[in-house]
Amino acid sequence: MSFMCLNCNTQDKTEKEIRSIPMEVKIVRFDKEFAVTRESTLLELKAKYPVFFPKQFNDSIWIQKLNDTLQQELNSEVEKKFPSNEKLEEELLSIFQHIKYYFPRFNSPTVVTTTSDVDYNNKIILSDSLLIISLDTYLGSDHRFYGGIKNYIAQNLTESQMGPDIVAAYAHQIIAKPSQRTFMAHMVFFGKELYLKDVLLPNLSDAEKIGYTEEQLKWAHENESEMWRYFVEKELLYSTSEKLLTQFINPAPFSKFYLEIDNESPGMIGRYLGWQIVRSYMNTTNDTMNDLLNLDSDDLFKKSKYKPSK
Repeated sequence: MSFMCLNCNTQDKTEKEIRSIPMEVKIVRFDKEFAVTRESTLLELKAKYPVFFPKQFNDSIWIQKLNDTLQQELNSEVEKKFPSNEKLEEELLSIFQHIKYYFPRFNSPTVVTTTSDVDYNNKIILSDSLLIISLDTYLGSDHRFYGGIKNYIAQNLTESQMGPDIVAAYAHQIIAKPSQRTFMAHMVFFGKELYLKDVLLPNLSDAEKIGYTEEQLKWAHENESEMWRYFVEKELLYSTSEKLLTQFINPAPFSKFYLEIDNESPGMIGRYLGWQIVRSYMNTTNDTMNDLLNLDSDDLFKKSKYKPSK
């Protein structure tokens, strides 16, 4: 009990320090400006935001888009869901403050919101000084625009996934890429990404961090020991077969053990197990965040003393 109280006090102190970090959040609502643009004012918008208007595209393309009824519907639905910047600013401020605390060289980017014809593969685009958010990919999993999209994808087209998606984009810039092609290396890589979400998004549920429903997370937790035994007995941990990425790492409706449990399992179960390995490692050592992110997957696993939940 004393240890738990001490840990909570330490976390509270850390969060207080993070909230006191001065940070500017600049949001540019390109989506709103595009929505009110007309053919007569298109050149002004292009001059203001040249990055959004590649030179190889003729103006007729943009004029057609401005007059497209589907685009106008997108504009309307985004305006309903995100009428002001207040909630966006609040979430982005917290994320940026947390990143700055753990990575002091971080400088907050200019945030630009846009629409993307529901391009769910590119919800977040990140460069050194620019963070682009496609707001039409966060309208809610049951939105009519997502009717033809597979359920396992649509379930994460929600506002609650914006924070995890932003952190994932930063994680892929921060975390050292796997030096090996093994299944374990990929598990640990995504485990590090999820651990970053633990640290940078402390108020989110584990289900939201990994993009599961609460039922899917419960299944993963209850079956953790059996899944780990399967990977060990099948000698998959150090396999370099790319099929394993499709079966257990990449987003999918379920993980492919080719057993009766498949239809019950969530996808990306390799990421979930990698997350538990990384958590075990950080609970076992006194390593810093930078130590963790650059540590080789084999060393991390050996030092983690990971034992699956039963």
